[in-house]
Amino acid sequence: MRWFGRRFAILVLTLVGIVALPLMPAAAQSFRLNSHDIVNGQIQPAQLSSKAYGYGCAGENRSPELVWSGAPPGTQSFVLTIFDLDAPNGLGWFHWVVVNIPASVESLPAGASGAGIASIGAIETRTDFGVPGYGGPCPPARTAHRYRFVLTALRTPKLPVDANATPAMVGIFVEANKLDQASFTAIYGR
Repeated sequence: MRWFGRRFAILVLTLVGIVALPLMPAAAQSFRLNSHDIVNGQIQPAQLSSKAYGYGCAGENRSPELVWSGAPPGTQSFVLTIFDLDAPNGLGWFHWVVVNIPASVESLPAGASGAGIASIGAIETRTDFGVPGYGGPCPPARTAHRYRFVLTALRTPKLPVDANATPAMVGIFVEANKLDQASFTAIYGR
């Protein structure tokens, strides 16, 4: 009888496990942001840096290609920012702010700043350069800066901002609607 009781208990526990396993929540998907324009954590200067600001950089000021996956359930839109952690003002510097990226979008091609962003219904807001649009990195000579790329999944389809919104104003609305963030840091020096 003991032998039968143990086998029966093992059988019951096994069946309960088999039935319960599909009912258990799946492991959380990992929200990720990547770029093929960032090689070994280094920003490629010929494409992405900016010569427009007169600091001696010679790049094309082309916004990077970005790809993401694993957005959390309930995502209705995204906000993308690129932020210089080491700007010599002691506060950092926003190089790109894109809001209201539709939840159906999973990538931005290289050079999307401008017409490419508008074509998906998103908005580029003001950066710390004082104007909307991508502003490529161009740190002072003989220095390397860290640039933080952040994609935030939001629980709202649109933030109530326009192209004149400051990074600080965008940040207030992002914090109020944030579900999750994916990010990476890349370095550019010269």
